[in-house]
Amino acid sequence: MSDQALPLSAPDRGLLADFTPTSADATTDFAAALAPLLGPGDTLCLEGDLGAGKTHFARAVIQARLAEFGVVEDVPSPSFTLVQTYQAGDLEIWHSDLYRLSAPQEMDELGLSDAFDTDLCLVEWPGRMAGDMPGAALWLSFTMLPQPGRRHVQISSARPDIWAPRLAGMLPK
Repeated sequence: MSDQALPLSAPDRGLLADFTPTSADATTDFAAALAPLLGPGDTLCLEGDLGAGKTHFARAVIQARLAEFGVVEDVPSPSFTLVQTYQAGDLEIWHSDLYRLSAPQEMDELGLSDAFDTDLCLVEWPGRMAGDMPGAALWLSFTMLPQPGRRHVQISSARPDIWAPRLAGMLPK
């Protein structure tokens, strides 16, 4: 589903959902419900401060996809490795953390730019290379709330025409 890269800021993306999960388990449940709707060429851009829930969400998506094939695997944060890959049947899943990247060519060196076209990519800290993210990416913005353990999530895309029908009926209001 990748599109040519477009420089995207929040105002350039159409808001698809805006909600506050009641717990970490509710976030996990949402990720698990979203996981089977994702496939080759899909990119999820996960943005938010440290500790906002990006890795938790990515881990839940990956574990849900692996569970479809009876695979149980630890899903560590890619903070130091930059990229972790997983195989869920025919689908390769890339989980990347761009926090430590400083130039777009570093994404190419990792192979991430090619993976956008053929694999499911979950990208933490996409703002580091926002102009190089696929134009059809689904963005999830996580914000910590003052209440302990609470997060707010906004889901958006520059291509809501692609995502809204796929996500219809499962997006929180």
